[in-house]
Amino acid sequence: MPRSFPLLHKLFAVLALLALVAGCTTAAPPESVLNVPAQPQKYAAIVVDASSGKTLFEVNSRSQRYPASLTKMMTLYMLFEAMESGRVTKQTQIPVSDHAASQPPTKLRFRRGETIDVDSAIRAMVVKSANDVAVAVGEYLGGGSEERFAQMMTAKARSLGMSGTNFQNACGLPDDGQVTTARDMAVLGMALEKRFPQHFHYFSESDFMFRGRLVRGHNDMLGRVRGVDGIKTGYIRASGYNIVTSYNADGRHLIVVVMGADSARQRNDHVEALIQRSLGQSTAAAAQPRLMYAGQQPDSPPPGSALPGLPQQDSSLPGLPPPPDQATAAPPPGSPASDLPSPDLASPTSPLLQTQ
Repeated sequence: MPRSFPLLHKLFAVLALLALVAGCTTAAPPESVLNVPAQPQKYAAIVVDASSGKTLFEVNSRSQRYPASLTKMMTLYMLFEAMESGRVTKQTQIPVSDHAASQPPTKLRFRRGETIDVDSAIRAMVVKSANDVAVAVGEYLGGGSEERFAQMMTAKARSLGMSGTNFQNACGLPDDGQVTTARDMAVLGMALEKRFPQHFHYFSESDFMFRGRLVRGHNDMLGRVRGVDGIKTGYIRASGYNIVTSYNADGRHLIVVVMGADSARQRNDHVEALIQRSLGQSTAAAAQPRLMYAGQQPDSPPPGSALPGLPQQDSSLPGLPPPPDQATAAPPPGSPASDLPSPDLASPTSPLLQTQ
Protein backbone atom coordinates (compact mmCIF):
# COMPACT_ATOMS: atom_id res chain seq x y z
CA MET A 1 0.00 0.00 0.00
CA PRO A 2 2.77 2.51 0.75
CA ARG A 3 4.08 1.97 -2.80
CA SER A 4 0.91 3.63 -4.23
CA PHE A 5 1.81 7.11 -2.94
CA PRO A 6 4.62 7.78 -5.44
CA LEU A 7 2.26 6.80 -8.26
CA LEU A 8 -0.38 9.22 -6.97
CA HIS A 9 2.21 11.99 -6.73
CA LYS A 10 3.24 11.37 -10.33
CA LEU A 11 -0.41 11.39 -11.48
CA PHE A 12 -1.11 14.69 -9.75
CA ALA A 13 2.04 16.19 -11.28
CA VAL A 14 1.00 15.14 -14.78
CA LEU A 15 -2.53 16.56 -14.32
CA ALA A 16 -1.12 19.85 -13.04
CA LEU A 17 1.22 20.10 -16.03
CA LEU A 18 -1.63 19.45 -18.47
CA ALA A 19 -3.77 22.10 -16.80
CA LEU A 20 -0.90 24.61 -17.02
CA VAL A 21 -0.36 23.92 -20.72
CA ALA A 22 -4.09 24.17 -21.44
CA GLY A 23 -4.33 27.45 -19.57
CA CYS A 24 -1.44 28.91 -21.54
CA THR A 25 -2.85 27.89 -24.91
CA THR A 26 -6.33 29.30 -24.25
CA ALA A 27 -5.34 32.48 -22.44
CA ALA A 28 -2.86 33.76 -25.03
CA PRO A 29 -3.93 33.02 -28.60
CA PRO A 30 -1.52 33.98 -31.38
CA GLU A 31 -1.90 37.55 -32.64
CA SER A 32 -3.73 38.03 -35.93
CA VAL A 33 -1.95 40.21 -38.49
CA LEU A 34 -3.76 41.69 -41.49
CA ASN A 35 -1.58 42.97 -44.33
CA VAL A 36 -2.82 46.27 -45.76
CA PRO A 37 -1.66 47.12 -49.30
CA ALA A 38 -1.81 50.87 -48.74
CA GLN A 39 -0.29 53.78 -46.86
CA PRO A 40 -2.11 54.62 -43.61
CA GLN A 41 -3.00 58.15 -44.80
CA LYS A 42 -4.84 56.75 -47.84
CA TYR A 43 -6.31 53.49 -46.53
CA ALA A 44 -9.94 53.10 -45.52
CA ALA A 45 -12.08 49.97 -45.41
CA ILE A 46 -15.35 48.59 -44.14
CA VAL A 47 -17.16 45.25 -44.30
CA VAL A 48 -20.90 45.27 -43.69
CA ASP A 49 -23.37 42.42 -43.33
CA ALA A 50 -25.88 43.68 -45.89
CA SER A 51 -28.66 41.56 -44.40
CA SER A 52 -28.45 43.07 -40.92
CA GLY A 53 -26.54 46.29 -41.49
CA LYS A 54 -23.97 45.22 -38.89
CA THR A 55 -20.42 46.39 -39.38
CA LEU A 56 -18.03 43.43 -39.25
CA PHE A 57 -14.80 45.34 -39.83
CA GLU A 58 -13.82 48.97 -40.28
CA VAL A 59 -10.70 51.08 -40.42
CA ASN A 60 -10.82 54.82 -41.14
CA SER A 61 -14.35 54.24 -42.47
CA ARG A 62 -15.46 57.81 -41.63
CA SER A 63 -12.32 59.54 -42.90
CA GLN A 64 -12.83 61.42 -46.14
CA ARG A 65 -11.17 60.02 -49.24
CA TYR A 66 -11.40 60.65 -52.97
CA PRO A 67 -14.07 58.42 -54.56
CA ALA A 68 -12.54 58.42 -58.08
CA SER A 69 -14.80 56.36 -60.37
CA LEU A 70 -16.86 55.08 -57.44
CA THR A 71 -18.64 58.38 -58.14
CA LYS A 72 -20.35 56.67 -61.06
CA MET A 73 -22.31 54.53 -58.59
CA MET A 74 -24.28 57.65 -57.68
CA THR A 75 -24.61 58.71 -61.33
CA LEU A 76 -26.08 55.27 -62.00
CA TYR A 77 -28.37 55.54 -58.96
CA MET A 78 -29.76 58.78 -60.37
CA LEU A 79 -30.16 57.22 -63.81
CA PHE A 80 -32.00 54.21 -62.35
CA GLU A 81 -34.34 56.60 -60.54
CA ALA A 82 -35.04 58.38 -63.83
CA MET A 83 -35.86 55.03 -65.42
CA GLU A 84 -38.14 54.12 -62.53
CA SER A 85 -40.04 57.40 -62.83
CA GLY A 86 -40.45 57.01 -66.58
CA ARG A 87 -38.33 60.04 -67.41
CA VAL A 88 -36.08 57.82 -69.54
CA THR A 89 -36.21 54.30 -70.94
CA LYS A 90 -33.45 51.92 -71.98
CA GLN A 91 -33.91 53.19 -75.54
CA THR A 92 -33.65 56.91 -74.70
CA GLN A 93 -30.78 58.54 -76.62
CA ILE A 94 -28.36 60.59 -74.49
CA PRO A 95 -26.62 63.38 -76.49
CA VAL A 96 -22.87 63.95 -76.09
CA SER A 97 -21.79 67.60 -75.74
CA ASP A 98 -18.38 69.16 -76.35
CA HIS A 99 -17.81 69.14 -72.62
CA ALA A 100 -18.64 65.46 -72.29
CA ALA A 101 -16.59 64.46 -75.33
CA SER A 102 -13.56 66.36 -73.99
CA GLN A 103 -13.26 64.31 -70.78
CA PRO A 104 -9.96 62.46 -70.31
CA PRO A 105 -9.76 58.63 -70.31
CA THR A 106 -11.14 56.21 -69.50
CA LYS A 107 -13.73 56.96 -72.22
CA LEU A 108 -15.49 55.62 -75.31
CA ARG A 109 -14.23 58.58 -77.39
CA PHE A 110 -17.50 60.08 -78.51
CA ARG A 111 -17.66 63.14 -80.71
CA ARG A 112 -19.90 66.13 -80.16
CA GLY A 113 -23.42 65.49 -81.43
CA GLU A 114 -23.25 61.71 -81.16
CA THR A 115 -25.70 59.89 -78.89
CA ILE A 116 -25.75 56.75 -76.78
CA ASP A 117 -28.81 54.82 -75.63
CA VAL A 118 -29.42 54.48 -71.89
CA ASP A 119 -28.85 50.71 -71.83
CA SER A 120 -25.42 51.08 -73.45
CA ALA A 121 -24.64 54.09 -71.23
CA ILE A 122 -25.22 51.99 -68.11
CA ARG A 123 -22.86 49.30 -69.37
CA ALA A 124 -20.28 51.88 -70.44
CA MET A 125 -20.19 53.35 -66.92
CA VAL A 126 -20.20 50.00 -65.10
CA VAL A 127 -17.82 48.04 -67.33
CA LYS A 128 -15.58 50.62 -68.98
CA SER A 129 -16.03 53.39 -66.39
CA ALA A 130 -16.36 55.81 -69.31
CA ASN A 131 -15.98 59.42 -68.19
CA ASP A 132 -17.45 60.91 -71.36
CA VAL A 133 -20.61 58.83 -70.97
CA ALA A 134 -20.98 59.66 -67.26
CA VAL A 135 -20.74 63.38 -67.96
CA ALA A 136 -23.24 63.10 -70.84
CA VAL A 137 -25.70 61.34 -68.53
CA GLY A 138 -25.12 63.95 -65.83
CA GLU A 139 -25.78 66.80 -68.24
CA TYR A 140 -28.93 65.12 -69.54
CA LEU A 141 -30.38 64.51 -66.07
CA GLY A 142 -29.17 67.90 -64.82
CA GLY A 143 -31.02 69.84 -67.50
CA GLY A 144 -27.86 70.53 -69.49
CA SER A 145 -25.59 71.28 -66.51
CA GLU A 146 -23.15 68.83 -64.94
CA GLU A 147 -22.74 71.26 -62.03
CA ARG A 148 -26.48 71.17 -61.34
CA PHE A 149 -26.41 67.38 -61.56
CA ALA A 150 -23.57 67.23 -59.02
CA GLN A 151 -25.72 69.25 -56.63
CA MET A 152 -28.52 66.75 -57.18
CA MET A 153 -26.09 63.90 -56.48
CA THR A 154 -25.00 65.48 -53.20
CA ALA A 155 -28.61 66.04 -52.15
CA LYS A 156 -29.39 62.41 -52.92
CA ALA A 157 -26.36 61.34 -50.89
CA ARG A 158 -27.68 63.28 -47.89
CA SER A 159 -31.10 61.65 -48.24
CA LEU A 160 -29.43 58.22 -48.17
CA GLY A 161 -27.46 59.08 -45.02
CA MET A 162 -24.14 59.66 -46.78
CA SER A 163 -23.15 62.57 -44.56
CA GLY A 164 -19.44 62.59 -45.45
CA THR A 165 -19.86 62.81 -49.22
CA ASN A 166 -19.79 65.77 -51.58
CA PHE A 167 -19.92 65.57 -55.39
CA GLN A 168 -18.58 68.12 -57.87
CA ASN A 169 -18.86 66.09 -61.07
CA ALA A 170 -20.58 63.02 -62.49
CA CYS A 171 -17.59 60.80 -63.22
CA GLY A 172 -15.01 61.12 -60.44
CA LEU A 173 -12.41 63.29 -62.13
CA PRO A 174 -10.12 65.01 -59.59
CA ASP A 175 -11.65 67.89 -57.68
CA ASP A 176 -10.58 69.06 -54.25
CA GLY A 177 -14.23 69.19 -53.14
CA GLN A 178 -15.19 65.71 -54.37
CA VAL A 179 -14.87 63.48 -51.32
CA THR A 180 -16.56 60.52 -49.70
CA THR A 181 -15.98 57.90 -47.01
CA ALA A 182 -15.79 54.12 -47.05
CA ARG A 183 -18.88 54.05 -44.86
CA ASP A 184 -20.82 56.21 -47.32
CA MET A 185 -19.80 54.00 -50.25
CA ALA A 186 -21.09 50.98 -48.32
CA VAL A 187 -24.40 52.79 -47.78
CA LEU A 188 -24.60 53.56 -51.50
CA GLY A 189 -23.72 50.00 -52.49
CA MET A 190 -26.46 48.59 -50.28
CA ALA A 191 -28.95 51.19 -51.54
CA LEU A 192 -28.29 50.24 -55.16
CA GLU A 193 -28.93 46.56 -54.42
CA LYS A 194 -32.01 47.17 -52.28
CA ARG A 195 -33.66 49.92 -54.35
CA PHE A 196 -32.92 48.60 -57.84
CA PRO A 197 -32.65 44.79 -57.74
CA GLN A 198 -33.97 44.67 -61.31
CA HIS A 199 -30.93 46.64 -62.51
CA PHE A 200 -28.22 45.25 -60.26
CA HIS A 201 -27.27 42.61 -62.85
CA TYR A 202 -25.42 45.32 -64.76
CA PHE A 203 -22.76 45.40 -62.02
CA SER A 204 -21.87 41.75 -62.61
CA GLU A 205 -21.01 42.29 -66.28
CA SER A 206 -17.33 42.14 -67.19
CA ASP A 207 -17.69 43.12 -70.88
CA PHE A 208 -20.24 44.30 -73.42
CA MET A 209 -20.58 44.80 -77.16
CA PHE A 210 -20.66 48.38 -78.48
CA ARG A 211 -20.65 49.39 -82.12
CA GLY A 212 -19.46 45.95 -83.17
CA ARG A 213 -16.54 45.65 -80.77
CA LEU A 214 -16.07 43.99 -77.41
CA VAL A 215 -15.43 46.39 -74.54
CA ARG A 216 -13.73 44.73 -71.59
CA GLY A 217 -13.93 45.87 -67.97
CA HIS A 218 -11.55 46.36 -65.06
CA ASN A 219 -13.26 44.57 -62.16
CA ASP A 220 -11.17 41.43 -61.79
CA MET A 221 -13.05 40.42 -58.64
CA LEU A 222 -15.80 39.15 -60.92
CA GLY A 223 -15.16 35.47 -61.49
CA ARG A 224 -12.27 35.43 -59.04
CA VAL A 225 -14.25 34.77 -55.86
CA ARG A 226 -17.40 32.67 -55.95
CA GLY A 227 -20.32 34.78 -54.78
CA VAL A 228 -18.94 38.16 -55.87
CA ASP A 229 -21.55 39.88 -58.06
CA GLY A 230 -20.26 43.50 -58.44
CA ILE A 231 -20.03 46.43 -57.87
CA LYS A 232 -17.49 49.10 -59.00
CA THR A 233 -13.80 49.97 -59.09
CA GLY A 234 -12.07 53.35 -59.22
CA TYR A 235 -8.65 54.98 -59.45
CA ILE A 236 -6.99 58.35 -59.49
CA ARG A 237 -3.42 58.97 -58.37
CA ALA A 238 -4.51 60.87 -55.26
CA SER A 239 -6.95 58.18 -54.13
CA GLY A 240 -5.14 54.95 -54.94
CA TYR A 241 -7.12 51.91 -56.03
CA ASN A 242 -10.70 51.81 -54.68
CA ILE A 243 -13.41 49.20 -54.89
CA VAL A 244 -16.90 48.43 -53.63
CA THR A 245 -17.62 44.70 -53.76
CA SER A 246 -20.83 42.75 -53.21
CA TYR A 247 -20.58 39.14 -52.00
CA ASN A 248 -23.78 37.08 -52.00
CA ALA A 249 -23.55 33.30 -51.52
CA ASP A 250 -24.48 30.51 -49.11
CA GLY A 251 -26.91 32.70 -47.21
CA ARG A 252 -24.31 35.43 -46.56
CA HIS A 253 -24.47 38.90 -48.09
CA LEU A 254 -21.54 41.27 -47.58
CA ILE A 255 -20.61 44.71 -48.85
CA VAL A 256 -16.85 45.29 -48.81
CA VAL A 257 -15.23 48.68 -49.44
CA VAL A 258 -11.47 49.14 -49.77
CA MET A 259 -9.91 52.51 -50.60
CA GLY A 260 -6.34 53.64 -51.17
CA ALA A 261 -4.57 50.45 -52.25
CA ASP A 262 -1.21 50.66 -54.02
CA SER A 263 -2.28 48.43 -56.92
CA ALA A 264 -5.38 46.76 -58.30
CA ARG A 265 -3.98 43.30 -57.67
CA GLN A 266 -3.13 44.05 -54.04
CA ARG A 267 -6.52 45.67 -53.56
CA ASN A 268 -8.27 42.56 -54.86
CA ASP A 269 -6.14 40.29 -52.65
CA HIS A 270 -7.11 42.42 -49.66
CA VAL A 271 -10.81 42.30 -50.53
CA GLU A 272 -10.64 38.52 -50.78
CA ALA A 273 -8.89 38.33 -47.40
CA LEU A 274 -11.56 40.54 -45.80
CA ILE A 275 -14.33 38.39 -47.28
CA GLN A 276 -12.78 35.17 -45.97
CA ARG A 277 -12.16 36.73 -42.58
CA SER A 278 -15.72 38.03 -42.33
CA LEU A 279 -17.24 34.70 -43.34
CA GLY A 280 -15.44 33.03 -40.44
CA GLN A 281 -17.20 35.09 -37.80
CA SER A 282 -16.03 33.06 -34.81
CA THR A 283 -12.41 33.63 -35.83
CA ALA A 284 -13.00 37.28 -36.61
CA ALA A 285 -14.67 37.88 -33.27
CA ALA A 286 -11.92 36.10 -31.32
CA ALA A 287 -8.89 37.84 -32.79
CA GLN A 288 -8.17 41.56 -32.90
CA PRO A 289 -6.05 41.99 -36.04
CA ARG A 290 -2.90 44.05 -36.05
CA LEU A 291 -2.63 45.97 -39.31
CA MET A 292 0.63 45.82 -41.25
CA TYR A 293 0.61 48.74 -43.68
CA ALA A 294 2.59 48.88 -46.92
CA GLY A 295 6.22 49.71 -46.17
CA GLN A 296 5.77 49.30 -42.42
CA GLN A 297 8.38 47.36 -40.49
CA PRO A 298 7.17 44.59 -38.16
CA ASP A 299 6.35 45.73 -34.63
CA SER A 300 6.34 49.41 -35.59
CA PRO A 301 3.22 51.61 -35.64
CA PRO A 302 2.26 53.40 -38.85
CA PRO A 303 3.47 57.01 -38.98
CA GLY A 304 1.02 59.45 -37.47
CA SER A 305 -1.67 56.95 -36.56
CA ALA A 306 -2.57 54.39 -33.94
CA LEU A 307 -3.15 50.78 -34.81
CA PRO A 308 -6.89 50.46 -35.43
CA GLY A 309 -8.77 47.40 -34.32
CA LEU A 310 -12.20 45.94 -34.80
CA PRO A 311 -15.33 48.08 -34.76
CA GLN A 312 -17.61 48.47 -31.79
CA GLN A 313 -20.08 45.61 -31.57
CA ASP A 314 -23.08 47.93 -31.83
CA SER A 315 -21.77 49.68 -34.94
CA SER A 316 -24.21 49.17 -37.82
CA LEU A 317 -25.38 50.53 -41.17
CA PRO A 318 -27.48 52.40 -42.02
CA GLY A 319 -28.28 54.75 -39.16
CA LEU A 320 -24.81 55.45 -37.78
CA PRO A 321 -24.30 58.96 -36.42
CA PRO A 322 -22.64 61.41 -38.84
CA PRO A 323 -18.85 61.53 -38.99
CA PRO A 324 -17.07 64.01 -36.69
CA ASP A 325 -16.72 67.63 -37.78
CA GLN A 326 -12.94 67.30 -37.95
CA ALA A 327 -13.19 65.06 -41.01
CA THR A 328 -10.10 64.84 -43.16
CA ALA A 329 -9.59 67.75 -45.51
CA ALA A 330 -8.84 67.02 -49.16
CA PRO A 331 -5.95 68.72 -50.97
CA PRO A 332 -6.09 69.26 -54.72
CA PRO A 333 -5.70 65.95 -56.56
CA GLY A 334 -3.89 65.70 -59.84
CA SER A 335 -4.89 62.98 -62.27
CA PRO A 336 -7.88 61.76 -64.26
CA ALA A 337 -10.50 59.43 -62.89
CA SER A 338 -10.14 55.93 -64.27
CA ASP A 339 -10.04 52.34 -63.14
CA LEU A 340 -6.66 52.11 -64.88
CA PRO A 341 -3.91 54.74 -64.62
CA SER A 342 -3.56 57.21 -67.48
CA PRO A 343 0.22 57.86 -67.59
CA ASP A 344 -0.12 60.58 -70.22
CA LEU A 345 -2.30 62.67 -67.90
CA ALA A 346 -1.21 61.72 -64.38
CA SER A 347 0.94 64.19 -62.49
CA PRO A 348 3.86 62.59 -60.59
CA THR A 349 3.80 65.48 -58.12
CA SER A 350 0.12 65.22 -57.20
CA PRO A 351 -0.30 65.29 -53.41
CA LEU A 352 -1.62 62.48 -51.30
CA LEU A 353 -4.76 62.96 -49.26
CA GLN A 354 -3.46 64.10 -45.89
CA THR A 355 -4.79 63.07 -42.49
CA GLN A 356 -4.99 65.31 -39.45
